[in-house]
Amino acid sequence: MRLLLDECIDEGLRHHFTGHECQTCRYAGLTGLANGALLAAADQAGFDVLITVDQNMPSQQSLRGRAISLLVVRARTTNLDDLLLLMPDVLSALETLRPGEAVRIGAR
Repeated sequence: MRLLLDECIDEGLRHHFTGHECQTCRYAGLTGLANGALLAAADQAGFDVLITVDQNMPSQQSLRGRAISLLVVRARTTNLDDLLLLMPDVLSALETLRPGEAVRIGAR
């Protein structure tokens, strides 16, 4: 599965997606895009999932008709250590995530 980490996520998290191709926005050349433009560009580039900590993105952006899915990680903070605590749930969600679906992991 091709995964894209939003700019707001610690780039070190990309090393923890064993079995998936995971890129950062910076590496993929998708920095500085607003949420809607980022979703469209990531979808066009063939990414399967955009992973973000932006809690508002699912309510602000429509995934209707898109092949890309959205996975929102709700950790205590955006620090890598807090994000890593949720990785088992994140990896599990990736197994069942369907195109055009938005899923939230963790709680705040």
